[in-house]
Amino acid sequence: MENDFFQLASLVAADPAYTKRLLDYYNRVRALVKKRSRDWNIGDPAVRNTIYMLLYGMRAATEEVLLQADPQNYSPALYVTDEPSVTPTASIFGITVHSGDLLVSRGGAEVSALISRGNDYPGNFSHVALIYVDAQTKQAWLVEAHIEKGVAVATVAQYENDKKLRFMVMRPGHDLAMLATDPLLPQKAAKAMFEEAGKRHIPYDFKMNFYDSSALFCSEVASYAYRLYGMQLWKYPSSISSPGVVNWLSDFGVEHFITQMPADLEYDPQLSVVAEWRDPETLFKDHVDNAVMDALLEKADAGEQIGYNRWQLPVARVLKAYSMLKNLFGRTGIIPEGMSATRALKNQYFVAMHARVKNRTLQKAEIFREKNQYRAPYWQLLQFAREAANEK
Repeated sequence: MENDFFQLASLVAADPAYTKRLLDYYNRVRALVKKRSRDWNIGDPAVRNTIYMLLYGMRAATEEVLLQADPQNYSPALYVTDEPSVTPTASIFGITVHSGDLLVSRGGAEVSALISRGNDYPGNFSHVALIYVDAQTKQAWLVEAHIEKGVAVATVAQYENDKKLRFMVMRPGHDLAMLATDPLLPQKAAKAMFEEAGKRHIPYDFKMNFYDSSALFCSEVASYAYRLYGMQLWKYPSSISSPGVVNWLSDFGVEHFITQMPADLEYDPQLSVVAEWRDPETLFKDHVDNAVMDALLEKADAGEQIGYNRWQLPVARVLKAYSMLKNLFGRTGIIPEGMSATRALKNQYFVAMHARVKNRTLQKAEIFREKNQYRAPYWQLLQFAREAANEK
């Protein structure tokens, strides 16, 4: 099925008039795989590999088609599965969402690419937000954990203004045993997380320890909320085993490498993909960031370290002290709570390294486009990124 889909996608990329039909077919197959996988043994690595190969592989092929197609031929908002829900609704980027839905997104920051790709199952998503809609006022809120300030609540307008390269709406299946018994379970989970975020300051969990709820990272906001009502998301946690990725994530404070990665929610059989939002320009940026990060992680596996300017450390420590003082008064500091001065400098080094390789990759991609009159596909972007990463 996957091989046939790849061949079909290649033909449609050459004749984009069939783009919409390919998207319809992709949605049907994706929904079928998600539904059938509920009866599969996800604990078996071979089964998990198959689900990943199908869902990520078909996504990759479809997006290559979209990047060659006329944007007028498809809408940025793509509906996938009409998963029933009785919880209150709201609208985000023109997509109807329900209270308790999970919004899995990709940010534009360099660390977002690291989170997306630094996984045994590299993906396209780096962040999870939980949506809560008040049943009385119909006001919608997004509960999410930010590196800069910990768990916070945002309005829909604030969420839409935050830089997003893409996002996907996921919803628990209405026919799951727990939801069949209590259809309002997602609303209760979302409300509980919303209220807890208002009662206490919850710092960001740099360690990525989902067993400890005193601090939460983005995935943990969703898993913790649903766990309060007996539903376990990420039944089979994510794993990070690449030595280079482990070393780099350790530099940013991560201590747990069996954890919950945002991109892996796409393969959770309990959740249906309801809709996606992506447009050609942000989609291309996503692919470029992925290629750059994949090239950099190859260098990480080869032993390259994230350095920092030691001469800046005294200044960074002063800024950290100032940031800690601001944190005491409930304000956001220049250096995030839970991040040391040394790690802040390493983050600065990492951002500069990514930016350098990305700029050179974009230059090479533009030359390719001018010469060939079409956008460079991912494998070509990856080659450009490898070349750029090795240039002095």
